[in-house]
Amino acid sequence: MSIFISYTSYFNQRESVMFDLDLLSILLPAFAAGVLVLSTHVVLGRQVLKRGIIFIDLAIAQVAALGAIVAHLNHDIEHLPFSNIWMPALFALAGAAFIAWLSKRMADELEAIIGCFYVLAAVAAMLMLSNDPHGAEMLKQLMSGQILWVNWSQLVLPASVSAIVLSVIYLRPRLLDGSGFYIMFALVITLSVELVGVYLVFSTLILPALAVNKFGSKYRLVAAYLVGLTGYIFGLVLSASFDLPSGAAIVATLAVSAILFRLVLGLLKPKQSGGSDEAQFEYNQN
Repeated sequence: MSIFISYTSYFNQRESVMFDLDLLSILLPAFAAGVLVLSTHVVLGRQVLKRGIIFIDLAIAQVAALGAIVAHLNHDIEHLPFSNIWMPALFALAGAAFIAWLSKRMADELEAIIGCFYVLAAVAAMLMLSNDPHGAEMLKQLMSGQILWVNWSQLVLPASVSAIVLSVIYLRPRLLDGSGFYIMFALVITLSVELVGVYLVFSTLILPALAVNKFGSKYRLVAAYLVGLTGYIFGLVLSASFDLPSGAAIVATLAVSAILFRLVLGLLKPKQSGGSDEAQFEYNQN
């Protein structure tokens, strides 16, 4: 009897190890995809907040998704090599060029127009997929993404483009202040939508940048990356452990991570300012 129990225990442990390895093989590419998305989106997200064009990421992501839908519905285009990449990229670049043109002519109304642009692109996607038998599933995938099912081969192109974009930003940071920002933004968003979906693209751009927006330190960028990494790690673990939609889970944990950082920052700030006020008082007394 004891031999039977020991064998049963052995096989249960072996199955548990195999399950953990299988789970790890899914989580590692997903986490790598998250790191790639964060690597560029944190930097670009700060620029989005600086320009005050919050809806641009949603708009460009939705336009890129519209390009993917056009490629899907047109069978001649669908069978062309890499049409799932270059077609969304063309749409995203066209949308970015349109917004760049508007920024020079209608700057005071730009945010409102970008919001309308996003809604029109979303409605166009719904109308185009209304008669497609797989339309609802495709729309859900484009919005929420399928980050848990990303494989290593899908990361080669995004990794290359991310490395190029980050190198350009490091060598020519002033490009972010000009029209070059829109080109880089469109290319990065196109690949990100393919990996993680529209909702997660928006959240990765805005939430880490918003979390550190009032953080007056030279480590602001590092803090933003930590906020993003925390959100992705906990979101992926929750999604895999409780069989939750990965995109929605990561968006939720990113939001929690950003809120907690702002709360901690708010608690520390009065102490810092209080200390500086006391120092100023002592200086005036002397």
